[in-house]
Amino acid sequence: MPLPLAPFEPVLTRHAEAETCADPSSVMTLLADSDRTADRFTSYRSTFAKGAVGAPAHLHTKATELFFVISGSLQVLVGEEITVLGAGDFLAVPPHTPHAFAAAPGCEADVLFVFTPGMGRFDYLRLLGRVMRGEADPKEIAESAERFDNHYVDSPVWRAALEATA
Repeated sequence: MPLPLAPFEPVLTRHAEAETCADPSSVMTLLADSDRTADRFTSYRSTFAKGAVGAPAHLHTKATELFFVISGSLQVLVGEEITVLGAGDFLAVPPHTPHAFAAAPGCEADVLFVFTPGMGRFDYLRLLGRVMRGEADPKEIAESAERFDNHYVDSPVWRAALEATA
C-alpha cells in the first residue's frame, strides 16, 4: 500500500513577482520549486529567442520531464528521434530517456516545463544562467549532475541536427 502524499499549500506565483534567470538567448521564469510542492513537482517557463539552443542531450534518472509549448516551435530530441512541437503540443519524457531541445530553426518558443517528482532545480537554472553569462565555470554543471538529476549524454543525432541549422 503506497504511503499517503504529504499535503502542500496551494502555490500561486504571480508573473510580476516571479524570479527570472536569463542568458543571451532565453529567459526562464521560475514558477514553483519542490520546496513549495512537497517534492511533487517543479515548474518553470522558458522563452527562447530564434536560434536559441536550449539544452544539450541529457537524461534524468528520477524525474519525468513534461513540456507544453505555449507558442512558437520547439525542436526536441527524444531517444534517437527528432521532432518539432508546435503551440499547444505536449510531451512527457520518462526517466532514463535521452532528450534535448532548442527553438526550432527560424522560430522562437515559449514553453512550460514541469518535473515530477520535484527536486530543487531552481539553483540549477540559476547556475546555467551564470555559466551562459560567463559568471561561473562550466565544470560546476558537470559537478552538479547527481544533485540536480541532470546527466549529460552524447547524441550524434542531436549534434547533426544542430550543425544542420548552424
